[in-house]
Amino acid sequence: MISRTMLVNSSDPRASLQLAEPPHASHLIVPAHVVDPRTRPPGHDADVTGLLGAARASSGDGLLLLDFRATAPSVGSRLAARARQSAGIDVNPGTARVVCNPLSGQLFCLPDIDGTNNGTVPCQSLGILTRSERPHGPPDRYAVADLVEDCDGRKRSFVMRRFLSQTGEWEKLVRLPSPLPLARRMVIDQAVLDFAGRLWWVDVSWGAVSADPLSDRPELRFVELPRACVTKAVKGLRAIGGHRRMGVSEGKLRFVEVSRKEPFFLSSYALEDGGSSWMLECNVALSALWKTHGCPSEEDAPRIGAIDPLKPQVYVTMRNFVFAVDMNKEKLVGFSVLSASGGAAPASFSSDFLIPCVLPSGLETSQIPSAG
Repeated sequence: MISRTMLVNSSDPRASLQLAEPPHASHLIVPAHVVDPRTRPPGHDADVTGLLGAARASSGDGLLLLDFRATAPSVGSRLAARARQSAGIDVNPGTARVVCNPLSGQLFCLPDIDGTNNGTVPCQSLGILTRSERPHGPPDRYAVADLVEDCDGRKRSFVMRRFLSQTGEWEKLVRLPSPLPLARRMVIDQAVLDFAGRLWWVDVSWGAVSADPLSDRPELRFVELPRACVTKAVKGLRAIGGHRRMGVSEGKLRFVEVSRKEPFFLSSYALEDGGSSWMLECNVALSALWKTHGCPSEEDAPRIGAIDPLKPQVYVTMRNFVFAVDMNKEKLVGFSVLSASGGAAPASFSSDFLIPCVLPSGLETSQIPSAG
C-alpha cells in the first residue's frame, strides 16, 4: 500500500521504494529533478517544498501513476521564484504526471495534456491500464486516461483524454455515448481502477463507468452499486467517499462500505454473474472486533483505507491506525500505526491516501513501454 510520495534533492535518476508489508504502508521516494528540471542540484539548498506528490492509481501489472502539483510557496521559495522570474525562467511548475515502475525505480514523465501543465485542463481522475501480448508477461503498452461528462448539448456524452504509450502523445475523444440510465451526473471520488481489461471510474454513491482506453473505439459501460447502497447525488467529493470504496480483490470487483455510527458495520459485496449482480460476502460489526484497542467514538468513525488485491482483506483506518480485517473470518488479523511523517491522513482527506499496488515477479527487470 503506497501512502506517501516524497520528493528529495538527489542526482539519482530513479525512484526508490521503502517497501513494507500491509497493513504497514510503503513510501516512494522520487528525485525532484526528474519532476522539475529547474530544481537545483544537491549542495545548493534546493527547495522542493513547492511540489506535492502522490500516487494516484496503479495498474494490474504494478506500474504507478504519480502526479505532482504546485503548493502555496513559503516566503523563501517566493523570493527564489521572483529571482528566477527576473532571470527569465518559468516559475510555474503546474502539474507533472509521471509513470513509475516502483521496483526498478524507472520514471517516465508524461507530456503536458493539450499542451499545458498549468492545471486548466480538468483531468482530475486519471487511471493507468496496461496490456501484454504474452500471457503473464510484462506490459507491452499502456494507456493513461481521464473521463468526464460533456456538458454541451442536450444529448449526454463523455469526453476521454488518453495518452497511449505506442504514440507517446495525448489525444481527445469526444461524444462517447453515455451509458448512464438517469439524468444525474457522476461524482468520481476514488482512484481509477484497472480491472478486466478496462479502467473503472467510480462514483461511490451510485456506480462505476468503465472503458478500454486502448481500444480504437472505446465503449462505455455502467455498473450500478448494490441496490441498498445507492444514495442520492452527493455534493462534495468527500462527503461519503472515505466510508466507501470499490477495488479489485482476488480477481473480483468488490465494493466495501462502513457505517458511520456504532457499531460500525463493515459490509463487503462482490460483483458476480458476469457483472450483472452483487453478492453480500461480509457484514460484521467493527466495534466488536477491536475492543482490545479501545472502541472508537463517532468522531473517530472508521474509514476504508484500501482493499487487498490478493487476499479477502480490507484495511480500515481510524485516526493514524490501520486495521486489517479478514472478510472471510470476520476478525482482525493485524494493525499498524502511521506516524504524522509517515502518511497519516487527516479525517477530511479522501480515502485514496492508500493506493494498493501488486508487485508481480519480473517487474524489477521490466521496462516502462514507450513509443518506438
